[in-house]
Amino acid sequence: MTLQTCNLVPQRILQHTFFLHLLLSVLLLLLQAWWGSCHPQCLDYKPPFEPRQPLVFCKEYSKFGCCDLEKDEEVSVKFYTIMENFDHSGFATCGKYIRTILCQECSPYAAHLYDAEDANTPMRILPGLCRDYCSNYWHQCRYTLSLLLENTGSPQQFANLTATIEDDRRRFCDYLELKDKQYCYPNVLTNAELNANLGLVREDPKGCLELCLQEVANGLRNPVAMIHADDGTHRFFVAEQLGYVWVYLANGSRIDRPFLNLTRAVLTSPWAGDERGFLCIALHPRFTTVRKAYVYYSVSVKKEERIRISEFTLSTHDDNQLDHSSERTILEVVEPASNHNGGQLLFGHDGYLYIFIGDGGRAGDPFGKFGNSQNKSTLLGKALRVDVDNNDDGAPYSIPSDNPFLGEKEARPEIYAYGVRNMWRCSIDRGDRATGRGRGRMLCGDVGQNKYEEVDLIVKGGNYGWRAKEGFSCYDRKLCQNSSLDDILPIFAYPHKLGKSVTGGYIYRGCQMPNLNGIYIFGDFMSGRLMSLKENVSTGEWQYNEICMGTDQTCRFPKLINSYYKYIISFAEDEAGELYFLATGAPSATARAGVIYKIVDPSRRAPPGKCSIKPSHVQIKGKLIHFYPREEFVINKKPTTTPVPTTTTRKTTTTTKKSPRKPIIIIKPPMPTRKTRPGALTTPRPPYWSQKPTLETAGEGNQIYKRTRGRGRGRGFKRGRGGRRLRVGSVRLVSTDGLSDRGRVEIFIRGEWGTVCDDLFTSKAGTVVCRQLGFTTALAVMKRAALGEADSRVRIFLDDVECEGGERSLLECKRSRVGKHNCSHGEDVGVICG
Repeated sequence: MTLQTCNLVPQRILQHTFFLHLLLSVLLLLLQAWWGSCHPQCLDYKPPFEPRQPLVFCKEYSKFGCCDLEKDEEVSVKFYTIMENFDHSGFATCGKYIRTILCQECSPYAAHLYDAEDANTPMRILPGLCRDYCSNYWHQCRYTLSLLLENTGSPQQFANLTATIEDDRRRFCDYLELKDKQYCYPNVLTNAELNANLGLVREDPKGCLELCLQEVANGLRNPVAMIHADDGTHRFFVAEQLGYVWVYLANGSRIDRPFLNLTRAVLTSPWAGDERGFLCIALHPRFTTVRKAYVYYSVSVKKEERIRISEFTLSTHDDNQLDHSSERTILEVVEPASNHNGGQLLFGHDGYLYIFIGDGGRAGDPFGKFGNSQNKSTLLGKALRVDVDNNDDGAPYSIPSDNPFLGEKEARPEIYAYGVRNMWRCSIDRGDRATGRGRGRMLCGDVGQNKYEEVDLIVKGGNYGWRAKEGFSCYDRKLCQNSSLDDILPIFAYPHKLGKSVTGGYIYRGCQMPNLNGIYIFGDFMSGRLMSLKENVSTGEWQYNEICMGTDQTCRFPKLINSYYKYIISFAEDEAGELYFLATGAPSATARAGVIYKIVDPSRRAPPGKCSIKPSHVQIKGKLIHFYPREEFVINKKPTTTPVPTTTTRKTTTTTKKSPRKPIIIIKPPMPTRKTRPGALTTPRPPYWSQKPTLETAGEGNQIYKRTRGRGRGRGFKRGRGGRRLRVGSVRLVSTDGLSDRGRVEIFIRGEWGTVCDDLFTSKAGTVVCRQLGFTTALAVMKRAALGEADSRVRIFLDDVECEGGERSLLECKRSRVGKHNCSHGEDVGVICG
């Protein structure tokens, strides 16, 4: 018996431990799900902000919210217009309710209070209240609801509603209540956990900074660099590894003629991971007057691989094209191997050109006694600094008089810093917008060997340790122990479990995302990891935080996405200081899988008007190719009333109302009589169409408006309501909410209605459906039966539907045979039309 007990105890412990682990995992998932649904957002579908001037009326949102002074004044006018209807007693009793309800437009959680976060739900007219607060409001000021609704501009629309529910507390609060007790007003203000870090960069439960992205360019072949001219045009220039450089305008469109085409000269290949090619471009800091550009690319000269730095002059006939005949070689360096080519050009704030060259390739810098990087008689493994001004009539460059090794025997005078392995992407800090702190600092990512990647702060004359050290650790122990090494340690290094090829980034100094100011954002080419460093001004140390994409709910803003291609090639800064990164889904110089993403903080934005720019005019020769994102979240939803409670009886009321409390005297009732209008609609109105709409029963108790194209006779028709015939291929949207612009897609074939599977179904197919119903386009395609799953008795008619967008019916699209499918009703597709 004792033996049996001893055997059972471990089993019970194991079962109990397993249960605890399972419970903790579930709780963590629930926490992450709750966390993902909580985020500040305004009614314009943008993050909140700190107003440039304190608010006068809705003062509680002066530090952080969704109103500037102009919007605050609009809310104030609404309030005093409503309060004209009250005497002193009514003003004192109800003013606080009217004010707080109106001021929720300024709340940082306005979108949630108004149900505006989800494009699939109608937006509320009034903010959602907590049940207790609503009850107090009903007891003291219930008859002011009509005034609030009248203020929205649709008094007649709500006449029947207010007459029906103002005397019924349950229905009154059913109408105004927001079921989410965390977010309803006023709980949303007192929730300490929710508001602990309000307005700061959002972090997930693991401390990862949650950011979002906006796609600004796509279809590029390994985009290696993006720069701007700093000339007021806000153009940006994007270089591809093949040797093309393209001009993009401030509106996102691209000029069809390349700024530069060096594809015949550039040495590269389609091999994935080939480090050779066109690697960088830099424009002269006084580009508007000097009109010169500098490029860095791989070239083969008599079967010898070299790095070439060349100078080009802007065309005299086209400001968006270089004169290809003007190339002048500034510098050439022989490459012993095909890797470690470096590839960075940039101008410092001192006006000099900085050139970053790799150590020559192979592994471990095996060249010579100490390697190329520690050998100052070679340019390999170095950061160079040269002066390219006033070079038209003489040598291509001169040596700045304060270069650190100018007088050192056998040292190349161009060298600014040494001991680098393969620096990939460097940047100059613009400095803090207010104080200027950090201005001119140069930060670089240096790709490691076997164990570590590092980020360095480049200073004049600095030795960055390679090949003696890799990151903070010794690589060549003999060199590492040399007391004369005197190397500068990186500001940050990370092991290869986080990534194996660092891509240097930028310190954010833009205007639109104030939370990001001073944060250095960089990444890793191999792991696709986005990372950040923030300097502690007191200690000089840099704090690391990983960057992750916000959840679907966090990034639920117009044009934003929360996913990107893995291979992070480069980072960039536009003329206004906003930050971008360039990535690809296939690291080949010939694959059109490259995308440029703008980095966006969904937690806080700059106040409206502060960051506005007016790009100067650009004279265009050629055609413009407009940009269309491959992926984005789109909201196109206008405010509609909060769903009206269903009524079985209607009653006529007058301005005389009875209440158990002392009545509030209203000077001028907004509606003297609230009689029900004969024939008032209780179902949504159909959109206005050019042809008379008919009403078809959609099943499940709903009515869907359907556009007909004529009466049609003969085969292929079935009689619908009112004697009208249905054509084969007709569609309808089945909605459980009674909404006419969205629902599950059903198609009429073989005399009955059936569903369509979501496989391969895109917005183009959705547009075909919406146009049949009289709408212009499909705002969203909803998969996995998100808009309702059909009953098992309903047949599945179509699968694998692929449309071009111009077809008149889904039957004209590429698809499987009618009735043939490999899906279930759990994959019924739905659309939202607009």
